[in-house]
Amino acid sequence: MYQRILVPVDGSDLSDRAIHESIGLARQLGAAITGFVAEPKLDAPDRPTSTSALLREAEEYDAMTAAHAQQVLDRFAAAAQAAGVPFEGHHAQVPRIDKAIITEAESRGCDLIVMVTHGRGAFGEFLYGSQTKAVLSGSKLPLLVLH
Repeated sequence: MYQRILVPVDGSDLSDRAIHESIGLARQLGAAITGFVAEPKLDAPDRPTSTSALLREAEEYDAMTAAHAQQVLDRFAAAAQAAGVPFEGHHAQVPRIDKAIITEAESRGCDLIVMVTHGRGAFGEFLYGSQTKAVLSGSKLPLLVLH
C-alpha cells in the first residue's frame, strides 16, 4: 500500500509522537520513512545593518538551524533503526514550511505524509496558522493527521 512515508518533525513533544507513531505504521506496512525538518528562512533585519553583520548573523542562523535539524533527525534515525525501519533524513531552510513539506514529499517519491497538529481550534489557527491544514489543502498525497 504505502512504501515511503514523509514525516515532518521539529523536535517538539508533538513531533516525538509523530516519530513514534510513524515508525509503528511503517513497520506494519513494510514502508520506509523520510524524516524532514523545515526551518524558516532568516527574516530580513528590521533595522539598518552592515553587510558583514548580516553575513555573520546569517552564518550563525544557518549553523544553529542545521545543528538543530541534525539533532532531531539523528534521534528519529536511531528510533527507526531500533525498530528495523528504513530511514533517511533531510532538512532545509524555506520561506514556506507547508510548501516545502509538499515539495519534499513529491521529490522523494513519498506516497503518504504523517503530521501532528496542535489542535488549537479555530481561534488558535487564526492567530498562529496551521501548517497541517495548509499541507492538507495543497497536497494531492494522502495525509494522516495525529492529534
